[in-house]
Amino acid sequence: MLRLIATVAALSAALVLVLPAAASAPPVGKLPKGPVTTVHAQKGTRVAIALPQLKGLSWRLARQVDSKVVVQTGEGVVGTSVVITFRTKAAGHTKVIYAATRGESTVARAAQTLDVTVR
Repeated sequence: MLRLIATVAALSAALVLVLPAAASAPPVGKLPKGPVTTVHAQKGTRVAIALPQLKGLSWRLARQVDSKVVVQTGEGVVGTSVVITFRTKAAGHTKVIYAATRGESTVARAAQTLDVTVR
């Protein structure tokens, strides 16, 4: 019985630590017009989007991406840009749209789109 209580307590503690991590920022609202980069790629290759660093703003994924087509594999700063890389997974089409917001605000100050078609 003591083992069962210890197991339940450990599981409860683990859920308390995991559940807050699942919370996300509020969705980004209306997007301003911004540059669109169109890419045609083969399955299994990598594509990237370079977002300029904007003082006081953070780039956030603004819309859902079809994860059957592309999946994010990396993110880093290169010079004055934030570069986000994706691996193409299957034939299809998706748009990867980022918005620059102040913190977790729903107001987008800038936007950029990577329009990906995978063959």
